[in-house]
Amino acid sequence: MPPLSETIRNGISDSLARTQLWLNTPNGRGVLKCTVAYTIASLATFVPFLANFLGKPEGKHVVATITVYFHPARSVGSMIEAILIAVVAVAYAETVSLLSMVTSVFFGSTMHLVTLSHVLVVVVFIGGGFGFMGWVKQRMLNPLVNVGSTLAALAIIGVVTKESHVMSNVFSNEKVLQVFKMLVMGITTTTAVNLLLWRTSARTSLRETMNRVSIPLGDMLYMITNSFLSGSEEGLVSDGFTAASTHYAKSYAQMMKDMREAKFEHYFLGHEEIYEHERTVARSMETLAQALGGLRNATNTQLEQLKHPKQLSPKASGTASPNTARQLFEQFNESITMSMTGVRQNLCRILHEPQFGQPPSYEINVDEDLRRNLMDSLSTFDTARSDALQGLYDRIEQMASSHESTRANLEEVAAACGHFTFSLQSFGEDVLQYLDVLDDLEYVIIRKSRSWRWLLWWKTGAEEDRNKAIRLFESAEADTLMRTRQRSVNVADGSAAVPAPVDLRTWYNAPDLNKILGWFWRNLSALFKKMARDDIQFGLKVGIGAALWAMLAFLEETRELYTEWRGEWGLLSFIIVCSFTVGAANTVSLARFIGTLFGALFSVINWKISHGYALALIPLGWLTSFINFYLVIQHGKASLGRISLLAYNVSTLYAYRVKRKADGNDATEDGQFSQPDIMEIAKRRAIAVTAGIIWGLVVCRVIWPISAAGSSRRACLFCIYRWASSGSEALSLSFSAVKGPRAISNPANKLLCRDMLPIWIA
Repeated sequence: MPPLSETIRNGISDSLARTQLWLNTPNGRGVLKCTVAYTIASLATFVPFLANFLGKPEGKHVVATITVYFHPARSVGSMIEAILIAVVAVAYAETVSLLSMVTSVFFGSTMHLVTLSHVLVVVVFIGGGFGFMGWVKQRMLNPLVNVGSTLAALAIIGVVTKESHVMSNVFSNEKVLQVFKMLVMGITTTTAVNLLLWRTSARTSLRETMNRVSIPLGDMLYMITNSFLSGSEEGLVSDGFTAASTHYAKSYAQMMKDMREAKFEHYFLGHEEIYEHERTVARSMETLAQALGGLRNATNTQLEQLKHPKQLSPKASGTASPNTARQLFEQFNESITMSMTGVRQNLCRILHEPQFGQPPSYEINVDEDLRRNLMDSLSTFDTARSDALQGLYDRIEQMASSHESTRANLEEVAAACGHFTFSLQSFGEDVLQYLDVLDDLEYVIIRKSRSWRWLLWWKTGAEEDRNKAIRLFESAEADTLMRTRQRSVNVADGSAAVPAPVDLRTWYNAPDLNKILGWFWRNLSALFKKMARDDIQFGLKVGIGAALWAMLAFLEETRELYTEWRGEWGLLSFIIVCSFTVGAANTVSLARFIGTLFGALFSVINWKISHGYALALIPLGWLTSFINFYLVIQHGKASLGRISLLAYNVSTLYAYRVKRKADGNDATEDGQFSQPDIMEIAKRRAIAVTAGIIWGLVVCRVIWPISAAGSSRRACLFCIYRWASSGSEALSLSFSAVKGPRAISNPANKLLCRDMLPIWIA
């Protein structure tokens, strides 16, 4: 048995080796990039020159907080998107801050209506401003938009509620200018670290992911065809099939993520045409996956018939037996096995072949020999399939020529065989189409023309081209699940129109109603319908909750309490925590509460160790950021890690600024200051953040609860309603085409359509 010291030494050595290997992974490098950006941004608090550049107002730790939310552990395309969103967020925050200050000065100082000025600021600029951000968050459903909303809220809160200029009806651009400087410094730091340290390209990652996506498709194709040929479902329920399906799901999700981020890189470089073809390749892969799902369903249908064959009638021909279905299937397999095996082999080779070549160039490399072999095998398989099916039906005629029910049962087996072979033939043609799409992409890459026409969206005539600048922020996989279909029945000339019943919900459209009253109720109904939308409801929830909290900063009775206990951090916590559904609010609130406690604990420990000296706080802050970014990047605990660093920043970095003032080393402040009490500071910040979390829970659970289960039920009911409406309309159109346009008004025909509707939906 080795001595204890050697065991410890070997354990430390193994841990260091594993850590070194992890640091060379994308996640490890991402964590290091985040810690570097955070450490550089924290220098805005520790370095006197940078602190003096930011001016006299407090809050210089916001520079470090920006790098926490806009972290550099992302691709260049994602960074471009983050910069664009940050620019919009900064412009919005500055506009709201300036307008709130102008409103306060005009109504408070000029008109001497102080109360009115405060009411306008709280209702319009706090309630309306934050409500608009909530509407944008729910409308876009983009994590980076959520981060941009947080930064905008941070800037607005710092100007409107934290400083006394708006409350005192005095115009001052000092805080507005400082917020602008901090935002620019934080975003610039993140961008510089992202581009200069281990830069990653979403375009390269997309090619790598596309190579991986096709491999599990080939694996699943092999197991599906093998299950069909063997007549056993072992391949479909095996661990290998489950692993291949899981691998495809993960690779597909990563491909869609890379596709969205690569879009920004292509648009920025002027390669919009390349992106459009890459998206076509991705859609072609999605088509292959859907076709593979149809192939699996066809196999399940065949296996179900073999497992539970229908009993043939005793009046059938004597050649029939309970195993007739199995005999037919085996006869069909004997005729088709060789050609099907050839098709499967060529398809699997193409899907397993990396069509985008090897790193680092990932050049498209379509094997023409494989393409020709696939075309030849598909032609042979098509002929063999037709002959095998013809032979199968001839055999059915011989076995069950004397009884119709027996023939129908046997024809179900033949139809299932035909369904599978037709699906396999279609899948092979889809693979050929996939290779053609790759050829088109290769041609576009070779030409590689640059164009930034999407910037001139107002000069293009087509509506799709005009929306390209807007579609830049849309997800690559964001296709409308259900589109509104409008069909009209062309009534023959001379036929009497069927009078439509008056809907009680749209009574204001009646022709005999007063026009003014009808216009009023019509617009009021449209307003209520819009307010019932999810994004509008969430915006109202955020705006009302923020206004009620910010009101405490403007009331004389609560203003001192709001300032002393740092109510602005509670308001920011409310904005971060407030979610659309109750379940999301519960999940986020718990993580942020735990993160707040950890952040306060880190703050106290680091301060006690360093005694408030910058040379010790900087490496300790790096270590703290490493732990939290490890949670964010490696384990996906963004809510926990971010709020922990936020609580650490508002406590430790603020305490350092107070210590510098107390030591007389701050050139921006004059007067006497006491030494900071880190326990008191951390306690007040933690209580403020926790109070904001609790207020978010109160708003989401008590004042305006929205259940995710209820929303899902309404969505499902809406889907069923749309399907039923489409089915009823389709049946009506079919019936009208057969019986005439007046036939559908017959009550008996209406009942017939109603009875046929469930069958159509099924």
